[in-house]
Amino acid sequence: MPVHNAADATVLVVDMQARLMPVIDDGAAVLAAAVKLAAGAALLDVPVVATEHHRAALGATVPEIAGQVRGVFQKMHFSAAAESGFDSWLPNARGTVFIAGCEAHICVLQTALELRRMGRRVCLVADACGSRKRADFDVAMQRARAHDIDVVSVEMALFEWLGTCEHPRFRDVLRLVK
Repeated sequence: MPVHNAADATVLVVDMQARLMPVIDDGAAVLAAAVKLAAGAALLDVPVVATEHHRAALGATVPEIAGQVRGVFQKMHFSAAAESGFDSWLPNARGTVFIAGCEAHICVLQTALELRRMGRRVCLVADACGSRKRADFDVAMQRARAHDIDVVSVEMALFEWLGTCEHPRFRDVLRLVK
């Protein structure tokens, strides 16, 4: 896989919702990583969008993420990409979708696999993804790799998007991750 760039990226935050996040393994760290990803994306003009799965049951997107997204797509399918209208809603001008969210082995993975099947380039941002059980998370990352889905960290994504320490936003991103 090539080094990723900001001009070709969209961040998709999957189902980081009020009733789901408290049961995610190390959920506070997963949320903190997703917040860094979204904030860094905003600094680098990378669009950030989100999904909500069955909002009546799982609640709204957590406020830490809701304030950073350009739009929220409501869904009932585990794969957001299986929902009618999702493909046209997702920013189509951007080639690579960087996915953060929960649960890694259900909605995140199914969305990633479906987007990949549709011809999109997909990266899972591992430290910004979570599941209730660590074993499910680990298997999800393994399966993603087996299907040519790149697995990166928040810092990998941000520094690849920067490309150089001469980028005008380098110091801002550096402050964000330290």
